[in-house]
Amino acid sequence: MTRIPAIFSDKIPKRLSKLEELAYDLQWSWNRKSRELWRALDLPLWRQTNHNPVHMLHLISKERLEKVSKNPSILLLYDSVIHDLKSAKTNNSHWFSKSYPQFKNETIAYLSMEFAVHHSLPIYSGGLGVLSGDHCKEASDLGLSFVSVGFMYSQGYFTQSISPEGRQQASYETINFDETALHPVFTGKEDNDFLVSVPLGDRIITVKVWHLQIGKTDLFLMDTDLEQNQPEDRELSYRLYDTDRDLRLRQEIVAGMGSVRVLRALDIHPSVWHLNEGHSSFALVELIREKVAEGYAFVDAKEFVKKHSAFTTHTPIPAGHEEFDVFLIEKYFEPVWKELGISKQEFLQLGMIEKSNSPFNMTMLATNLTSVINGVSQLNAKVMNKQLKPIWSKVYSEPPIIGITNGVHIPTWIAGKFDNVFNRYIGTNWMDTQDDPIIWERIYDIPDRILWDIRRHLKNKLINYIRDRARHKWRKSKLSAEQTLSSGVLLDPDTLTIGFARRLAPYKRATLIFKDIERLKSIVNNPYRPVQIIFAGKSHPANYAGIDMIQEIYKHTLNREFSGRIVFLEDYGLNVARFLTQGVDIWLNNPRRPLEASGTSGQKAAINGVPNFSVLDGWWEEGYNGKNGWTIGSSDKVFDNHEEQDKFDVNSLYSVLENEIIPLYYYRDNEGIPRNWLDVVRESIKSTISYFSTRRMVKEYITRVYNPLQQENT
Repeated sequence: MTRIPAIFSDKIPKRLSKLEELAYDLQWSWNRKSRELWRALDLPLWRQTNHNPVHMLHLISKERLEKVSKNPSILLLYDSVIHDLKSAKTNNSHWFSKSYPQFKNETIAYLSMEFAVHHSLPIYSGGLGVLSGDHCKEASDLGLSFVSVGFMYSQGYFTQSISPEGRQQASYETINFDETALHPVFTGKEDNDFLVSVPLGDRIITVKVWHLQIGKTDLFLMDTDLEQNQPEDRELSYRLYDTDRDLRLRQEIVAGMGSVRVLRALDIHPSVWHLNEGHSSFALVELIREKVAEGYAFVDAKEFVKKHSAFTTHTPIPAGHEEFDVFLIEKYFEPVWKELGISKQEFLQLGMIEKSNSPFNMTMLATNLTSVINGVSQLNAKVMNKQLKPIWSKVYSEPPIIGITNGVHIPTWIAGKFDNVFNRYIGTNWMDTQDDPIIWERIYDIPDRILWDIRRHLKNKLINYIRDRARHKWRKSKLSAEQTLSSGVLLDPDTLTIGFARRLAPYKRATLIFKDIERLKSIVNNPYRPVQIIFAGKSHPANYAGIDMIQEIYKHTLNREFSGRIVFLEDYGLNVARFLTQGVDIWLNNPRRPLEASGTSGQKAAINGVPNFSVLDGWWEEGYNGKNGWTIGSSDKVFDNHEEQDKFDVNSLYSVLENEIIPLYYYRDNEGIPRNWLDVVRESIKSTISYFSTRRMVKEYITRVYNPLQQENT
């Protein structure tokens, strides 16, 4: 059912017959040897297609493939990559099957509204999607039997541009899925689309199923844009996070109940169901409906489902705990509560915090129907236990939310230059033992000159990338002269560079550093020790406060008194994130404590030797050790008044910059090497890479969540 479409077989020589299979397995996105192969096949095309093998196969000529099929060095690399791909698909050599052989045939289902796996498939908005993608990749690396389900958004999130006035402009472009590794699931030998029916009130929605291979992990994406569906239902898979409440509820019904029905139709029967946020919580209702149809009483069916389900909650802000008016729930769920054999009120109580006059809360629903709940950092778990007490106290007598701190997928986010150096100094098998803190003691063996050359190379790479983007947009007449200057063409690779890039929600305080403009000007324009700041990030089109923040930042980029050293990069996404987290000198993060859930962008920077400069919130409260970066403000100084808090924090920010960070960066020995700065760079890598990785994170999910829930089956 999930076979590769074989649309390139006429042009691919027999000796390279597995190329199409390689292209349609996104393992190439984090397998360096595989990417070397695609570069070797046609380097200009690799760059032209923005590192997308499927698009490459559309464009590459048969003659070119015939030629490379006779190149011994390329064939040697090809054979090695094919061997690695085959090995990755077997169970026997992986950590999980060796460590837990009793569970090697048990499947984990992972449900999320967004997945960020590669920039060629922009069906994500930010951190939640990046976490989902990294989780899928690490599950594959560890050999876990793992299947994911989400939505295929034909228009993705949105493409961001900035108007000459500094206003964010959101445009939606239909993704050409033929140029991605996505392909339809078929039925039988006739290549008919694989369709699944999902009940929606008094009608049925038909869902087409697409497949994405992520190493050993299968990701299935649901598509409602079909002629069989009513026009308003076809829109469900157009865009991520639409603001229309009725449409949003229908999306979440399909995301939840549809996920279960898709996996059942594919004959996949998970032993554990893991919800990444509450958006997919109606999956649990569908699982209960199944058990009731088998003859279980509702109470017993609910308890059965609860014993096999887990829920990850991320953010303390209200937008992360979605609510729907009761009349909308009544509109679509009357047939469901009748099938469950319960009253309307009993059904509504599954998601209502109060017994009456309260909306239907998706976090309440997930809390009611799962037996393991976790936050995404240790501080986040504490905050969520406190904030969500009105919810969990209806179900539990003690705070139930445990902390499993997020991590990042190291093969995806580590710079290639570091990979090569680690192979030499840390060990050729460092990637396999990345979560062993002992091996990172060897980081002191890396000579200062080599480490400094890597950091300089990555910053030059970032600045060249920024300039190339600006040049391309200027050539296409998409930028005015002012916009071109604001996009980074005046950046200097020898200047201390601060990066700030994230989803621009108000609590992230992106504009905090501008609180004292005159003081900031003196910092930025110091003739001997200047500073430049690169901003990037999107705000949801309906978040006007976030859009206003973008406009304020943009206004400063045009201010001549900043000498072109304040920059805003349009259309923040996976590709921009990779350049930024690897290329800046400092990673700035100043959320309003304790509202940061985890903040994995800082982890991506830290593993690449970019020290964090952050409020002690999210992962940084655990990660900061006094030697691997700097803090803003104090966890003991929390003011009820936002203005007082901002004033205290920004004074701390300026002071640490002026008195600690800038002098340390610019202090060089007679060889021009900032050796004391490199001590912080080393410590940043050493203290972060083993623990704040998805390797540690997924292993922790296995030991603390998946295996205990799987034991309910044994």
